[in-house]
Amino acid sequence: MQLEAFYHVSRDKWAYAYDPETIHLRVQTKRDDVDQLLIWTGDKYDWDGTFEELALEKAAHDDMFDYWEIEVRPKFKRLSYLFKLISGDETVYANDKGIHPAPPYPPGGNYEFAYIHDIDVFKVPEWAKEAVFYQIMPERFANGDPANDPEGTVPWGSSSKIDNFFGGDLKGVLDHLDYLGELGINAIYFTPIFQSPSYHKYDIVDYKQVDPHFGDNQLLKEVVQACHQRGIRVILDAVFNHCSEQFPPFQDVLKNGKQSPYKDWFHVNEFPLRVEDGIPTYDTFGFYANMPKFNTSNPEVKKYLLGVAEYWIREVELDGWRLDVADEIDHHFWRDFREVVKTANPEAYIVGEVWSDSLMWLQGDQFDSVMNYPFADKVLEFFNGGMDGYSFANSMGALLMRYPQQTNEVIFNMLCSHDTPRLLTRLGLDKRKLKLSVVFLFTYIGTPCIFYGDEVGITGEGDPDCRKSMEWNTHLQDRELFDFYQLMIALRKKYAALRKGRFRFLQAEPDNPCIVYERADQKTHFTVWMNNTPDYQVLSHPMETSDWRDALSGEEVRPHNGMMNVGLDPYGYRILFRTIKA
Repeated sequence: MQLEAFYHVSRDKWAYAYDPETIHLRVQTKRDDVDQLLIWTGDKYDWDGTFEELALEKAAHDDMFDYWEIEVRPKFKRLSYLFKLISGDETVYANDKGIHPAPPYPPGGNYEFAYIHDIDVFKVPEWAKEAVFYQIMPERFANGDPANDPEGTVPWGSSSKIDNFFGGDLKGVLDHLDYLGELGINAIYFTPIFQSPSYHKYDIVDYKQVDPHFGDNQLLKEVVQACHQRGIRVILDAVFNHCSEQFPPFQDVLKNGKQSPYKDWFHVNEFPLRVEDGIPTYDTFGFYANMPKFNTSNPEVKKYLLGVAEYWIREVELDGWRLDVADEIDHHFWRDFREVVKTANPEAYIVGEVWSDSLMWLQGDQFDSVMNYPFADKVLEFFNGGMDGYSFANSMGALLMRYPQQTNEVIFNMLCSHDTPRLLTRLGLDKRKLKLSVVFLFTYIGTPCIFYGDEVGITGEGDPDCRKSMEWNTHLQDRELFDFYQLMIALRKKYAALRKGRFRFLQAEPDNPCIVYERADQKTHFTVWMNNTPDYQVLSHPMETSDWRDALSGEEVRPHNGMMNVGLDPYGYRILFRTIKA
């Protein structure tokens, strides 16, 4: 065995409490190097009386490593343990002191999970596991009240530019809640809605006022109430990294310089504030001089922004926050943010915008979830023909092993957003590839999100083209695509196994772009078969049981001689399921 590849520590994603009675353990070994991995467990105060030997399951892999998992429920909430690794005739033992050729005397030197404290368990909102999100840019979704249109508003459906307005507002959202209900949506993520000079509102002037072009605070409350009556949750965008240059405290610093009482609200490198050769003398979002960066370690700034977060949770019974540019704000701020928000609403869902590995924010003291851009990139690369099934399974395995199970169950999965080209555009306008990608989205672990209009075929390159106005002319909508999204949403909502069940690849081979994977819980077992090629394919996989049905048609499907053979058209898919008998 290549023992250098073995890795385990008694913390973060490798050893954590999943609930007040359950500990999850993970181990890394070299890919295809270990035949069997066992764990010796017991209580350190009564090892002999509580000893058990259990087998870990190979849960995932990437191109270099296998990842093993086990769920342990210690009788006294304490766990002492070591590992037994077997490969052929070779057996070694691993504990906190190292790797040994013979069994070390337990429990001395064992790994320890000292005690499960309920207060330390990373808890995420249960409702987020059931959610299907719909991302709305209010200015581009629907114009419900032309009377509040900004000056110079362009006709609906005009070309999207970086500075034009279409007149979308909260009344437009209110008018189309039945549409969202028909689609099957049960959660909305709004991009910023507070007072701002731009159409996108990521440069905020007043954090406690809805932008008058969208409506007012009372209308927002009515929208949230109407959503809640329909079973739709609502989260808003928290832009706490930066503000607008028109934000009154920043204007005071511009005017009064070092004499301003707000000078420490921002990261000022040199007075007076100015822009030289395109670089501001104060920190900003990117190099945008009109978006000065908050100093969130300043007590007054922290009090102001945390007050905003709490205000909207209580004022409109908000269900959570999406956090803009979350990785550029200090961790102390986010820890206090979580405390304030969860005190106001213990079931609030907190989603950070972080585009890379986000484990440091996802250990129970800051966020519940992050926008899973790495998921989107790998899924679209695969269905665009950029990798084979083997590489795709490796990529997804690596992503699954990044975070604790709690986060995986509510990680914010999307295939595009306001910051990327549109889904159909990213897939070369090939609707068959789009459907495969969406099937994967809705049958994968995590919380799925649709960017407004993707379900009716809206296209667009990057910003601002991806931020087109919503198409409401049914003759110009792709209604067949709408029906497909509706079908996939309904399927996910119907079966808990597609929301909470385990995920595992069953078939993903080198030089083969076809895949088979499963989702399963104690009641239902799904297998998903995907032909990611332009040719007809027959996929085969061993299946012992015969009580399978097509999840979409209800047709009975039988294996032959212990082998399930599934014929698939080009870029086709099939979803099979069976009920697990008690």
